[in-house]
Amino acid sequence: MKKLILASNNKKKIKEMKEILKDLDIEVMSLENENIDIDVVEDGNTFEENAKKKAKEIYEYVIERGDKDFIVLADDSGLAVEYLNGEPGIYSARYAGEHGNDAKNNEKLLENLRGVEATDRTAKFICQLAMFTDQGEYFKVTGEVEGRIIEELHGEGGFGYDPLFFYEPLDKTFGELTSEEKNHISHRGVALKEFKKVISELL
Repeated sequence: MKKLILASNNKKKIKEMKEILKDLDIEVMSLENENIDIDVVEDGNTFEENAKKKAKEIYEYVIERGDKDFIVLADDSGLAVEYLNGEPGIYSARYAGEHGNDAKNNEKLLENLRGVEATDRTAKFICQLAMFTDQGEYFKVTGEVEGRIIEELHGEGGFGYDPLFFYEPLDKTFGELTSEEKNHISHRGVALKEFKKVISELL
């Protein structure tokens, strides 16, 4: 069976992706599953540059060790707030300075939007997927979902900015959604559904 290597060390992100991809006839593996201890420096200027760099470095490593019959998939995601000119954008995971500190990142976002009217708090989550096949073919997919940033955290689910991202159609924040609800409508869910079409043609 062909394997799909997720070029990420983010356990919550990997869990989401595995859930969404579970109906594909492919073995989904994390870097940890594959004993790959590589932390790719995300120094690109766009989500695509970062995602492509992550996918390419892992692809090159796996090719070098002699693997065959695999696909490498990387994801770079973030939140873009219109009022803040697209911030935090590609710096979403390290907005407050420390990589992956959700509490501090949310705190900084709320501080930067203090006093801003609800109508000006529109935002979107963006997920950029980049993929390399074992033949070196490159594919990319983007998924987006629109919402707005509320003034305080709501919900214990999800991760990152989920408890602040209010999704109007369901009248809930991403932090209040079940994993099934979130995977159905989220930026990552949207991108992975498109990606599944691409991968199905490769299997």
